[in-house]
Amino acid sequence: MVKKVTTGKNWWDNLTKPQYGGEMTFRTTKNMVNWDPYFAELLPQIYTAWMEKLTAEDWTLNPADFDYKIVTPSEFMKGHLAEHWELMEPGTIVLHLHKGIHWQDIPPVNGREFTADDVAYHFHRLYGLGSGFTEPAPFHAKVTMFRELISVTTADKYTVVFKWRTFNPEFIAETLIAHYSPTSCIEAREAVEEWGDLNDWHHAIGTGPFILQDFVSGNSAIMIKNPSYWGFDERYPQNKLPYVDKFKIMVIPDDDAALAAMRDGKIDIIDEVSMKQAQSMAKTNPEILQIPVPSGVTNTIDPRNDKPPFNDIRVRKALQMAIDLPSIAKIFYHGTVDPYPSSLTSMYLKGWGLPYGEWQQDLKDEYAYNPTAAKQLLADAGYPKGFKTNIVADAMWDLDILPVIKSYFADVGIDMEIRILDAAAWNDFVRLGRKHDQLAYGAGTLGRTHVPFMQLHRFQTGDLISNSLMVSDPVFDAFYPQAMAATSTEGVKQVLKAANERVARQHYAISLLSPKTFSLCQPWVNGYNGQFGATCGHMGSPQRLFFFPARFWIDQDLKKRLGH
Repeated sequence: MVKKVTTGKNWWDNLTKPQYGGEMTFRTTKNMVNWDPYFAELLPQIYTAWMEKLTAEDWTLNPADFDYKIVTPSEFMKGHLAEHWELMEPGTIVLHLHKGIHWQDIPPVNGREFTADDVAYHFHRLYGLGSGFTEPAPFHAKVTMFRELISVTTADKYTVVFKWRTFNPEFIAETLIAHYSPTSCIEAREAVEEWGDLNDWHHAIGTGPFILQDFVSGNSAIMIKNPSYWGFDERYPQNKLPYVDKFKIMVIPDDDAALAAMRDGKIDIIDEVSMKQAQSMAKTNPEILQIPVPSGVTNTIDPRNDKPPFNDIRVRKALQMAIDLPSIAKIFYHGTVDPYPSSLTSMYLKGWGLPYGEWQQDLKDEYAYNPTAAKQLLADAGYPKGFKTNIVADAMWDLDILPVIKSYFADVGIDMEIRILDAAAWNDFVRLGRKHDQLAYGAGTLGRTHVPFMQLHRFQTGDLISNSLMVSDPVFDAFYPQAMAATSTEGVKQVLKAANERVARQHYAISLLSPKTFSLCQPWVNGYNGQFGATCGHMGSPQRLFFFPARFWIDQDLKKRLGH
């Protein structure tokens, strides 16, 4: 559906030229409840539409080289609010800001220029490093990586100096340059001082391409074009951004309702669509583009490693060997997924981790379907007749696979009751409350595309954010400081490889598979390539709103010709 023009010297010269005007509508599954980076307890938010980050993805990079469908490594990032940066000496990085950036012309900031003081204030507020803040925000006190940050100071109006306890250049790049979290969006100091915090949508203000015009809780958020936005399209430097006049996010938890709206042309983009849903859409609406998106996680069954019977590695091995992954790939997923288990790092994060093809044969054997060996392991662990258990499942994830797993477990004597909670209740019960005492199923804990250092504290003893399996393994705990002590990226890679082998051999989690999801996109939308696929939908609204939607545009003639 993409029109071609005369080929020029840039790869994007083969695409149609952007148009201004129109509106774009995205769907999210969760209501927005957080409006301030200070409050970041894994809560859905959309403040990334009006508050911007220091860095962003390279819009001029050919998608054939990197398509931004997974979390972006630092090597593919470039300056945004920050024009460029330099490592001045070990542990010190200096950021030089773009000049001429202005806040939105909204009280109490009233369009003043964005400066280095704004950057310093943001980090001071979040991490208790100055500007009257002596303690980190409650959530950020748990964030291991930023504990290495010593100070953030300004050298002049447009220069910010970050000093770290570590000299590890990979760590600094991952934490500051490639930090994908929306908490890295910069808020306005005057707004915080005026209202105490920004956790009221009426106080939305930033430097970004869109201005929040209206919000109806549980229904929608409407943003309009910022007429004084500072940004220009990197592909077409003469083009001021954004292209669309209005940007709308619809809160539609029900998939069937969302897909019906997509069929009617009322929604432009839907992310995290399952294979079955995509196949159904292809039959009814073949004109809608379908973009496969690698999973940001591998689906897993997550046992409480600190409670019986799952504190016995023989039981965890038995659960893994009871499951026939190749058959699930062939029959359940119709051959659309790789039939291999995962360890900590996703196979899509090329050059990192320990992909299945590199596993030693004895380790592969522990993940091969072998119900006889599984029964023997259970008997050796003291459960010759198996046992009863339960699994607490997040209703927002693919639940159809659970009866399949239940059947496999039953074949080796494990009677698993399936308990389903809505997403919010599951998050409170499992991820935050740690109230489950058996198995959990939700956001997978293996096959991660997070930056490497974030992966290395996933199973850290006592980690309050990501270790809901309650793993306590001094061998794994040692990998993080080993990586911190590394003096090169290659050294970090070797530590992460060893960590992957440890995770696989200890069977902290039971690996299922990594089915791709699909992004559905109307044919009149230009520029979208699934960039929100791993960060939208079930996790809340897209985390890159300040950047990508400003560069998308609508072919309004095509939209009219198609009857919308």
